Amino acid sequence: MIQLRSIWQQGIKIGLIGGVSAVLLALIGMVVAFSQRDIISNVISMGHTLLLLVAVFMGYLAAKRTARAEPLWILVNSFISGLVVGSLVALLVIVGSLINLRKVFVNAMPVLYELLTFKQGAQVGVLLLLGAGALSGVLAGVFFLSPKLIRRMLIIPVTGIVGAGVLQDMLRPTFALWGPLAIINEWLYTANGLTIHGAVSLFILIAAIIYFWARKGGDVRTGFQRLPSKSQRVLKMTSLLILLFVLLVLPQVLGLFLSEVLTIVGLYVLLGLGLNIVVGYAGLLDLGYVAFFAIGAYTMAILTSPELGFFSLSFWGALPVAIIMGVISGVFLGIPVLKMRGDYLAIATLGFGEIIRILVLSDFLRPWLGGAQGIGKIPKASIFGFEFAGPQQIYYLILAGCFLVAFVSVRLRDSRLGRAWMAVREDEDVAQALGVNLVATKLLAFATGAAFSAISGAIFASKLGSVYPHSFNIMISINVVCLIIVGGMGSIPGVIVGSIALVGLPELLREFAEYRLLVYGAALVVMMLVKPEGLWPSEIRRRELHGEEFVETTKETSEEKAPASAQ
Repeated sequence: MIQLRSIWQQGIKIGLIGGVSAVLLALIGMVVAFSQRDIISNVISMGHTLLLLVAVFMGYLAAKRTARAEPLWILVNSFISGLVVGSLVALLVIVGSLINLRKVFVNAMPVLYELLTFKQGAQVGVLLLLGAGALSGVLAGVFFLSPKLIRRMLIIPVTGIVGAGVLQDMLRPTFALWGPLAIINEWLYTANGLTIHGAVSLFILIAAIIYFWARKGGDVRTGFQRLPSKSQRVLKMTSLLILLFVLLVLPQVLGLFLSEVLTIVGLYVLLGLGLNIVVGYAGLLDLGYVAFFAIGAYTMAILTSPELGFFSLSFWGALPVAIIMGVISGVFLGIPVLKMRGDYLAIATLGFGEIIRILVLSDFLRPWLGGAQGIGKIPKASIFGFEFAGPQQIYYLILAGCFLVAFVSVRLRDSRLGRAWMAVREDEDVAQALGVNLVATKLLAFATGAAFSAISGAIFASKLGSVYPHSFNIMISINVVCLIIVGGMGSIPGVIVGSIALVGLPELLREFAEYRLLVYGAALVVMMLVKPEGLWPSEIRRRELHGEEFVETTKETSEEKAPASAQ
């Protein structure tokens, strides 16, 4: 009886959290704003999808909290959680029909209640909300109890459909550029959202690919490993050349606006790869990372802008100086915080970032740094007469910088210095006892990360043609830390994925820009609960957080290989 009571209590508590979250999303206007775009035309909008995801996620959490109970009680707990979520949203509709909530909540408009009740009126709408919440909870419980392959065949296709609906404004013009893709465009999309048959086809296609790879992926990998080393190298080089070709033609295919989005994502990739050295490899939480970004940008501006008239160097002449200034500032920051750890280190580095911003704004340095008016007339980068002027041109400069920084990061990760950084990240005292020089190791981490950030700042200054102090606020540091956490700390592909998820998507959805910080917070909470290692974690991070699963996978692999070797 006590265990049964605890199961019910878990479901009610989690449901209350989800219900309050859903009501909050409705009252701040997020549901109405997101409902302007359909995922599946005339079937479900982004606003309804948002509420549905809340109910499903809370049902999944309720099932996870009672994972050791009987399957029936897991489903009951998920059902209770989903029902509570639907009940609180239904309560909002009832209260809103009796009281004018707009005096307190501006977004409690009639259109909100129409969306919540599916335009069926308050009485029918309340029943629909209760049923939708309960059904979402049960589906989440069934999803939790399903085998791993079934879960993947459900979650990935559904994510693909939601992504295709959210990014329809980007995908539709891209598909329309080429004849065969234009046919796919007509099959998949209407004027607002996916077609029903297009969504079903997309679901079946993605699920079939996942099923095939789960059954035959091991054979494909084994067949690749059995190929001669020369053939393996040829296949790898061919794949890299295809990827390089796609990256080179992207700006010409996507157009001006999407090329601008790619340049912003690329700049954050550069910043993320630098902070990944400091936070992901060495475990040093740096919240003042924007300072090095500003130092790189202002160094480029001072050395190249004719507005100040000091040096008037070219971009390529000023770039090495900007990198050196970044390294010096990284060492300058690292020396006073060598003995700090954790929160103390974060606060100290945060102060360093604010110091740089205030110095740039000061009247004392205005003749050299421009003060609040900034520095303009920064020339564009050019090489052999080709000027990196617009987004479609400067994309190639940023792409080259990303390749260079990623290559250096990979080499450093696998080097003796990289292993020393990881030892410091795990335990400073043990690393020092094993002979790691903490002073040199930490200073090199700060200097390397600052150099990468300075490169990004220099390209940023050349891209805009001007720099202003307000372009380098603390939110840049927060954004870079967030993308590393979401992508996976210590993982280079994770930095790229995190940049696309947290920087690229908000840029593509500019009409929802006011909810960006809320989405950041929600994404981090969900990430910590569902996938704490990140979207694309490193192998070490995956083993640390999923040691039991890693051991089971290793055992399965060894058991599969044993019969083959016996034969």
